[in-house]
Formats: sequence, C-alpha cells, structure tokens
Amino acid sequence: MTKPVRQAYFVTIIVKEVSGRNSRRLQEETTEKQSHDLCTVDIYVVEHRVESHIMSQWKQIQQLEFKYLEQVDYLYDDSFPMGIRQVLSDWIESQDWDMAANHESMATVLLSNLLSQLDRQYSQEQNFLQRHNLKNINKQLQIKYKVYPLLMARVISTSLREERRIIASANIQEQGPLEKSLQNSVAFERQKNMDNRVAVIRSNVQMLDQAVKCLEDMQDDFDCRFKTIQSRDPADRNTEGMKQEVTRLQEILNNLDFKRKENLSKMSDVIKEIDALIASQLNPELMEWKRRQQINCIGGPLLTGLDQLQNWFTLTAQSLFQTKRQLDKLGDLILKVTYASDPISLQRPQLEEQVKYLIDHLIKSSFVVEKQPWMPTHPQKPLIIKTGVQFTTKVRLLVKLPEVDYQLKVKTIFDKDLPPGRVHRQFFILTSTTKVMDVEESSNGCLSVEFRHLQLKEKKYVNGTKVNEGPLSVTEELHSLSFEAQFNIQGINIDLETCSFPLVIISNVSQLPGGWASIMWYNMLTDEPRNLDFFASPPRASWGQLSEVLSWQFSTFTGRGLNREQLCMLGEKLMGQQASHNECQVSWSKFCKENIPGKPFSFWMWLDFILELIKKHLLPIWNDNCIMGFVSKETERACLKDKEPGTFLLRFSESHLGGITFTWVKQSDSGEAKLISVEPYTKSRLSALPFANIIRDYKVIADGEVPENPLKFLYPDIPKDESFRRHYNSQQSKVFPYISSTWIPISTLQ
Repeated sequence: MTKPVRQAYFVTIIVKEVSGRNSRRLQEETTEKQSHDLCTVDIYVVEHRVESHIMSQWKQIQQLEFKYLEQVDYLYDDSFPMGIRQVLSDWIESQDWDMAANHESMATVLLSNLLSQLDRQYSQEQNFLQRHNLKNINKQLQIKYKVYPLLMARVISTSLREERRIIASANIQEQGPLEKSLQNSVAFERQKNMDNRVAVIRSNVQMLDQAVKCLEDMQDDFDCRFKTIQSRDPADRNTEGMKQEVTRLQEILNNLDFKRKENLSKMSDVIKEIDALIASQLNPELMEWKRRQQINCIGGPLLTGLDQLQNWFTLTAQSLFQTKRQLDKLGDLILKVTYASDPISLQRPQLEEQVKYLIDHLIKSSFVVEKQPWMPTHPQKPLIIKTGVQFTTKVRLLVKLPEVDYQLKVKTIFDKDLPPGRVHRQFFILTSTTKVMDVEESSNGCLSVEFRHLQLKEKKYVNGTKVNEGPLSVTEELHSLSFEAQFNIQGINIDLETCSFPLVIISNVSQLPGGWASIMWYNMLTDEPRNLDFFASPPRASWGQLSEVLSWQFSTFTGRGLNREQLCMLGEKLMGQQASHNECQVSWSKFCKENIPGKPFSFWMWLDFILELIKKHLLPIWNDNCIMGFVSKETERACLKDKEPGTFLLRFSESHLGGITFTWVKQSDSGEAKLISVEPYTKSRLSALPFANIIRDYKVIADGEVPENPLKFLYPDIPKDESFRRHYNSQQSKVFPYISSTWIPISTLQ
C-alpha cells in the first residue's frame, strides 16, 4: 500500500558557514552542487540560465499537416495578420495576452510594445515588399486598436488559444465523434461545389441582363415602326408598300413575344436555381456553421470562419436583386408595348413575388450572432453572464448592404417570448439596448454591431409580487438574448430577428462551475437554438461525447488535451469499471449533481478545481508533459512497483479538491519497494512556492537522519533535473544588507 506522509509547513533555511560532513551534505543538496560565494558571506545561490528546449508554438504550427494548417489559416485576417505572427512569433508568445485581455492598462502597454517591435523589425528588414507590408500593418493596427487596445489583446489571446487547441488536436491520433462530424460537414469538395453553383447563377443573371437589353432594343424598333405606320396618311394604308411594312411589323411583334417568353422562362429557371441553392446548400451550411459555433463555445474547433458564408450570401443576394431589377425593367417595357396574352403581364407578378420572398428569407437568415455573449472577465466561458458585470456580444448581417447602414438599428431584448407558465427568475438590461449597424472594414465591408457594455439586473418583484425561484437550480435555468431590426430595401420591408444560444445567469462567481457544466451539456447534446426547458428533462450523453468535450476543456484552458489513458481513468472514476466507455451513457445528475461515492463533491466540481489548479499554478509543467495527472492508485502501484528507488510520478488527488501529490519509490530495510505519497498540495501552498521548486527542494526527515530529497527520477526513468530544470525559479530577493533566504518544503516520515 502507498504510505502517506505528513506534510509539514514550508521551512526557511538560511545557509551560513558550512562545516562538518552532515552540513556539507545538506548544503550540497540544497544548492544542487552549483554554488559560489556572494560578497563576504558564505551563502550558496542556485542560478539556472538554461535555454528552454521546448519548441515554440509557432514552429509546432508550421510542422503540422496541411489539414491542420487550413484551420490555422482561418484564425488570421486583418484583425491580426499572419505576417505579424510570423515576424514577432517569439515576442508574441512571451507576453501574457490572457491577462491583458482583462486589464486595459496592460493591453495599452502591450499595444505600444507591439508597435515598437514592428518599428524595429521594419528598420532591420532589407526586403522592400516586406518593409511595405510591415508599414501598412503598423498603420492598420494603430487605426483599429489605439482607442480600444483590449480588443487587440483579446484577438491575440483567442488566436494563441486556438493554435494550442489545433496542436493538441493534431497530437491526438483518434478524434472524437463531435470533431469527426464537424470535419465531414465542411469538406473541401462541398465548398467547391457551392462556389461553382453560385458562380453559374451569377453568370446566368449577367447573361439575362444582356437579353433584357436586347429585348428593349427590339421593342424600341417595333415601337418606332408602329408609330411610323400610325403617322402615315390613311389613304396610303392599302398600298402594297404599306402592307409589307405591316407584315414586317407583325413579324417583329411575334419575335418580340417569343423573346419575352424566352427571357421569362430563363428568369424562372434562375429563380428556381437560387431557391434550390438556398434550400439545399446555403441554409444547411449556415446551420452547420451555427453548430460549429456551439461546439467552439465549449472548447471545440471552429473549422471555418464567417467570411466564406458571407461571400455566398452576398453573391446570392446580388443575383436576386439583379433579377428583381430585370423584372422591374420588364414592367417598364409593358407600359410602352403590350398586347393580348402578353407573357410579361401574365407571368411577371408571380416571379416578382418569388424574388421578394427569397430576398426576405435570405436576408433574415443572414442575420446571425457572430460572437455569443461573454464576459471579458471570463473570455473562455461564453454564455455565462453574471448580474452587474458587463458583457459583450456582436451580431452581423452576412449580406453586404452598405446603402442601408445608416438606418439599420438593432435592439436587444432579454428573454423575449418565454414559454407559457414559466416562473423562473426575470432580468432586465440596465444599459442602452439600441445601436446602429456600421460597415466593418475588417470583415470585408459587412454590416455588424457590437454591444460591449451590456449589464443585467434581476427583477425582485413583478407587478408587486416577489419572484420565486423556479423548480430548477440557478445554473439549470436557461435564458436568451434576442436581437431585432427593421428596414426597407428596394421596396421590400424586412423584419430581422435572431437570438443567442441559451444563457446561464449567475449572481455569484461560486456558481460559475455549475453554470459552465450546463453550457457544456446543452451545446454538446443539442443543436436547438432556443430550447430553454432543456434541463427539465436533460438527455444522457455518451462517454465518447463527454470525454471529447472534457479533453477540450484542458486544451482550451491549459493548451494540452487529455490522452486516452487519462480519459480512461476519468471514465472509471465517473462510471466505474465498464466494458466500453464510449458506448456507456452518462446522466446529467451523475456528471455534476451527485457526489462521488464517499466524497463531499461531484465529479465535475473535482475536475473543475483541477483545471483551475493547472491554469494558475501548474501550467508550464503540465504542458511539458511532466504530470501524469489522472492515475488511479492501482495504476500508480503497477507503474512504480518495479522501478528504482527515487522514481516518482505526479498525479491529481482523488480525495482533495484541487490537489496534486507525488508518489515515490522507497526501498525498505528488507529490500521491499514501498510507495510513499505526500499530502496533496493545493492552491494555498502553491501560491507560496512554485511546484517545480517544491520538487527540487523537497526534503524528508526520518528517524533523526539528515533530511534528503527522495525524488530522483520522473517516471519512467527521466532524471528529475532534466525534466524540471527549465521550470525552476531561482531568482533571489535583494534585501541588502540582509542575506537572502530560501523556502524548503519538508515532510516528516514516521
């Protein structure tokens, strides 16, 4: 059995003059045999100036397969050009963009530093074209971010986080069911087919423009001849010459009638093709983008951007507006020349109604929430809103309509059209709810509006009656944010409406873990845009789905996802021994409401505390693959039982919330290998001393012997310093005239 060790508090040891064998041993271990004198005091300082051998994130990106590089390509546009990422890769990765994204003063400093770095790169660059590009990029960044540096920090933070997710995805050979389904939905051939269909429609509409022009010329010829005959003397109408002219006029009229029918038939075919395109491809592509957006909200990949959809929507809308103008032109023609059974009079009204319907439907569909509501304080957990805290959201019109940007006002409405009989908490928006859409240059001229300072407040009383909580918990109540706009274009009145994905509203940060569990569960299991009663009877999830989403949490928040062995251990902890985890069904209650047997916390709470511990205290050594992490005690025993004394591994505690421990092999006097585990370290202790330093300086006192560090080899057999040296923090505090001190973690082995 693993033998526990009582963990003592950190002890401050001041090393002065060294004498005697035991003192030398303590000194040598404390300084790891890398000592030198400082001033006149015999004090030994450890300094590690070892360059990191970890490959930079950008270099890892450049070595990925083409299918992953395509995903990277979608991350970069005018908001954050890839040219900057390339020339300043090392500097960019050395800055804390996550923190800057939440602190305006820090974001301002980083923006200034970024511009300075670009200036320096510009002055050193010899290539004329590259100098030109750098100069333009510098100018664009100043225009875009000088007033709002937080936006720049958030853009770069998001891009770096997505890069880490892509790298993690590439390192996992077997993808989960959700990611596989997304990749199938955006196959290159399907997009290519869409491009071809849109191009063919545009070509046909352009040809119809020429056909209508020819029809107009033919009608002008007929009109001229007709008026000429009418102007002749009635006495000349029975002459042979006049009869020939009348015959010729009839032929022109017959030909005109034929061409009118032909053009109307072609217009009808184009309208049918556009209708089929919207129904069979454009709408499904939009729905699949929304599904990908859902998955991205909970940490999954966003494989395509919105620009491609905007291009399809805009080209299709242009074809419809051009067709409408052609029909309007036909309407003008019949004001001059018409006759019995005129095909324009008979067919044009129906075709015009079809075009108006398609325009209305297309523009309404193109009104989307580009950025789901999120709090700048928690950018990686969208769709959770805390009362009294500002949150941001952005809507976009995928059809470029610059001529209406000045009159397109968007209004936000919270919890519009709630289900009948719902008695959940009610909220209202404190800040301004209306804003005008602007043309956004960085998004190819689309119309969009970003609400940056929205706040919610809870209604305590409705019509004088105090609002009681509903049957669901606070974090299971779902709400929505709707957006409405109205405008008229080319005589068509269009009412726009779209809504966010369901939101969880919290009043205390302690509700954040539960709220995020709800957001994950909903968006993992349904693509319904507004099923606010979802948690009245939440469906079960397969372990294959859930394990994929859990791995995404680690790749999103820490940069490295979970491997198969780690997920297997989590599956066993959640469901017990199962023959096939991927096919096993997990209930919502078991995931985050019921306590783990024998523990005062649920599975999700235990896992969420570990995520926070990694993000705040263990990130470098986690990403360097030093932490085995999720290991059962049985697996731990199997791994270590035959290893050399001093071999150790790092795993997360199963009994403590947010705790990490290490277990090492110790050889007893009888030669038997014993496993000893230290009391788990939690955030309170890790806030005082980095975990890598704890591993370096850790000592055990046993039976009055000289304290020694029992940790020699990281499992399976890697020398400790080889794994952790780059993470040691050896910076000494300067407290002249005092000598500096060092914190040493010590345990007493009974």
